Amino acid sequence: MPVKWSKEVELIKFQELNDLYVTQNKTIGEIGKILNLAEATVYNRLLKLNIKPDRYSKRSCNNINNFVTIPCIHTNSLAEFFGIMLGDGCISPTQVMVTLGNKELDYVEHVSKLITKLFSVIPKIYIRKRGYYVVSFGSKKAVEWLLNNKLVMNKVKNQVKTPDWILKKKTFMRGFLKGFFDTDGSVYRLRFGVQLAFTNRSRPLLDDIANTLKLLGYYPSKISRFQVYVTRKRQVLRFFRNINPANIKHRDRFDEFVKYYSH
Repeated sequence: MPVKWSKEVELIKFQELNDLYVTQNKTIGEIGKILNLAEATVYNRLLKLNIKPDRYSKRSCNNINNFVTIPCIHTNSLAEFFGIMLGDGCISPTQVMVTLGNKELDYVEHVSKLITKLFSVIPKIYIRKRGYYVVSFGSKKAVEWLLNNKLVMNKVKNQVKTPDWILKKKTFMRGFLKGFFDTDGSVYRLRFGVQLAFTNRSRPLLDDIANTLKLLGYYPSKISRFQVYVTRKRQVLRFFRNINPANIKHRDRFDEFVKYYSH
């Protein structure tokens, strides 16, 4: 849980941010790089310190991106992107962001290319504290479109669900599971095999994940402590063959553990 600031610390934070944002007229993105904070964190800090966000006063006005295109049809790639966003994604009023682990550079590149394919924009990639990667792009138009398509700014508070269009076609379901597993999935070694885990703190979303797995012929466990599992040997093998996760971290762990099936 974040530590509550004392009045002295809050004053220091206000003076620091007010100087950067108001006096020096720097953008949220520029401040994020200076303070080594995610842009969403900078934005939330502005609100917390009662500093009114005013993107139109910025020289670059970089949250207005007239070159971003909005997907006009539903595709497997778009379903994968929604899976990523409901896993490790985040949106602010003007930014779309995906935060990934410090050992996932290959997957960072995959997400970046996927965003370029869908939105015709080259996202920024920067490193946060502890080495986490953030892939992001600024576009109020894209944020509004994502919100209209059932994404939310606080996935846990709003107990987000899977968009209905994804559940209407099995190829979309597979793409969605790929993106979600790549970001909020795990591969574990058990005593007699391997287990896949899907983790999220939105119960409606976990219900949708379990139902999606069932519709694709898998037999997931009951939801337990914000997780649902796939454990049967043949189903774990089929998942990696048919869903084809893109995150090398998961594929390497699977390749390392799968040998135990032959024991």
